[in-house]
Amino acid sequence: MLTGKEDLMKAIVEAYAMEKGLRDFYDYAKDRSETEAVQNMFARLREWEVTHMDYLAFLHRAIEGDLELKTFDRFAQTLKPGHMESGVPVAEAEALFRPEECTTEKAALDIALRIEGKAYNMYRKLSETAQDSNARVVFKDMMEQEQKHIDTLKKGHI
Repeated sequence: MLTGKEDLMKAIVEAYAMEKGLRDFYDYAKDRSETEAVQNMFARLREWEVTHMDYLAFLHRAIEGDLELKTFDRFAQTLKPGHMESGVPVAEAEALFRPEECTTEKAALDIALRIEGKAYNMYRKLSETAQDSNARVVFKDMMEQEQKHIDTLKKGHI
């Protein structure tokens, strides 16, 4: 879990793990949802997280000077995320998810809005307090991406 004390590379890896955690949660929610509309909503939300993961993977490879995908891909496949981007433990979020309470797209949007809001707040705080100035830049960019997600979710669609 991110604390703000990480150097740039550790910050990227930790942020990647949390994005992967939320991707996994959206997969979990999609697979347990009972209506096709809700399943499709969680599938689209999942793709947002994949985009973040791709961005962070690109940063990692560029900084390392290793544009060879195999090394990072091997790492990414074995990485077991403990937390989602909102800072909530993945296992806790999965345990709290109730498919019977999430039968409409609006309910799925509400879940996503709460998660994305927490992620925005976490990245905002880290962008202001991280010790590594380069990590602060990455956190600020992630915060801005989360704001775009929130704005889209508030419009009621993705």
